Amino acid sequence: MKLLLHACCAPCSVQCVQALEEEGLRPDLLWYNPNIHPYTEYRSRREAFRCFCEDRRLLFILEDDYGLRSFIKGLSDNDAPGGRCAFCYRLRLEKSVALAAEKGYDAFSTTLLISPYQDHGLLMKIGENLAACYGIEFLYRDFRPRFRQGQKEAREAGYYMQKYCGCIYSEEERYLGKPESAK
Repeated sequence: MKLLLHACCAPCSVQCVQALEEEGLRPDLLWYNPNIHPYTEYRSRREAFRCFCEDRRLLFILEDDYGLRSFIKGLSDNDAPGGRCAFCYRLRLEKSVALAAEKGYDAFSTTLLISPYQDHGLLMKIGENLAACYGIEFLYRDFRPRFRQGQKEAREAGYYMQKYCGCIYSEEERYLGKPESAK
């Protein structure tokens, strides 16, 4: 199976790639994360991702779109509880499936599935809906049991370790907590 794996960052990629290789799959990775802000954070994560792929000799596609303005504009219509993350997941997964279809992949997936902080039900629903639209399999795997090990290995390898999901709103929540309207 030819698999395109959307990668949110190097630390989340470590054990996702390992798990897939244990299944006999060697994914190609896609960097497309216009949700990550500010630019210094985006750059740090992008460079760590590039180093990870080069260290592991993985093929990767770099869709280098910082995307601050278009991402914030897109969020303005999706600010209801859960809407922000749904918009972000859909944006990144749709780019992934579209590229997978264009380049002849059999399936697509995402490293977001390793994070215990992400909504797996929502990710699976969006992935399966997009798979049906594009005629390509969404490969769901619950990588969460490997999260801590992946973080440990990423630290040991010296990859940049972020402290929040990516968008400017998640940075705010990391330091100030969730606003009452989002709880």
